[in-house]
Amino acid sequence: MAMFLKRSFSYRNFLLLRNFANPSRNFSFFVYDLCNPWTSEMPGAFALPPADFIRESRRGFAKGRKSNESSTSMAEALPDIRPTIKANASSQMEAAISALSGELSKLRTGRASSGMLDHIIVEISGVRMPLNQIAAVSVLDSKTLSINPYDPNTLKNLESAIVSSPLGLAPRVDGERLIAVIPPLTKEHIQAMCKLVTKCCEDSRQSIRRARQKAMDTVKKMSSSYPKDDMKRLEKEVDELTKKFIKSAEDLCKAKEKEITGG
Repeated sequence: MAMFLKRSFSYRNFLLLRNFANPSRNFSFFVYDLCNPWTSEMPGAFALPPADFIRESRRGFAKGRKSNESSTSMAEALPDIRPTIKANASSQMEAAISALSGELSKLRTGRASSGMLDHIIVEISGVRMPLNQIAAVSVLDSKTLSINPYDPNTLKNLESAIVSSPLGLAPRVDGERLIAVIPPLTKEHIQAMCKLVTKCCEDSRQSIRRARQKAMDTVKKMSSSYPKDDMKRLEKEVDELTKKFIKSAEDLCKAKEKEITGG
């Protein structure tokens, strides 16, 4: 439509200039003839002379061109927020998986694991530190752990901390190290551990879904400024990310349950 009007005005400008160059022709009648070619009545004089008409036409087209260019530049200037939203959601979901892994490692199973003592806090000279920062834990066999302190003077502190932990271990001193035998799990203990695993898994799911909801809220706020198709595509990508991390959490919990039950 804009191109049609531009061509029409350009043709009219040409005719006006030709008429202006021919003083014998009545300008006001000529303009009226262009607008009303089938009438013979002549109205009053045309308000604008040819030069003013051309100048105003050019100004109008220039304004329209500037308006279109400015709107286009504004659309192009919008940053692509999709990678940022996805990265933030992914970071929060990964944190939920890390927290789940840490909680599961605290649960005692029937098998020895070098990470099962990491959460134990040892107090030395009034300073509380995680056990894995003051001793190296290794697996001697499926039922036995070896705890080797970096400083032999902390051996008694390590022993006291392990005994007072909820793992139910009774380590013995073997030279400059401790030996901890993992006792077999009772049926009641196995059931209790499985319930804790289920709870940890649900907590992780909720954390992942909260991260998804935050991402969706951000998408909703920005939807008025971005193309609808891009926002729909981003929502789909966040949903796929959510399913991926929930599956990871469920796989970790299933593996832990299998470890606890010995299946």
